[in-house]
Amino acid sequence: MARLQPLVEPWSDEVAALLAAYPQADGVLLSLFRTFANSPRFLRKGVPNLLDKASPLPLRWREIVILRVTAMRACEYEWGVHVAIFAAAARLDAAQIAATCAPAIDAGLWSPAEAVLLAVVDELLTTGRLATATQDAFETHFDLAQQLEILALCGAYQTISFVANVAGLPPELFAARFPAA
Repeated sequence: MARLQPLVEPWSDEVAALLAAYPQADGVLLSLFRTFANSPRFLRKGVPNLLDKASPLPLRWREIVILRVTAMRACEYEWGVHVAIFAAAARLDAAQIAATCAPAIDAGLWSPAEAVLLAVVDELLTTGRLATATQDAFETHFDLAQQLEILALCGAYQTISFVANVAGLPPELFAARFPAA
């Protein structure tokens, strides 16, 4: 059996066409996307692209979810890519970025809705469900479309974390690194 790792060119015509739709960083196709290319089916269906402008969540909330999920899954590869590409646009400061890697969330760094968002992510990653109080707060701060998007982001970025971690992807050269412990 083969080990999961990024594919290198030349790609089949099918894989090349599918990869053409994936974003690049400074003209370079990320290792993660080249790893997805081991399966054309996965490239087409495996991880839905939830980072489009039609999302019911603002960029900031999407990035908070993604950073927390990838940090909790010890996926420095994807965490670092998102910090490097999206953190400034999401208006996340250095303390907030570092806090996404902390064992416990400091609610004082976040708005009330963001603190609930982080509690939701943590409970989903720990138990796969929400306690009644967390569920009530989730419903108070987020409409149904936002709730579904948050759940989908958690699932999608767990999958991405699993792929990157199993493939042993080293951080991209431009990516941020986890804060020192």
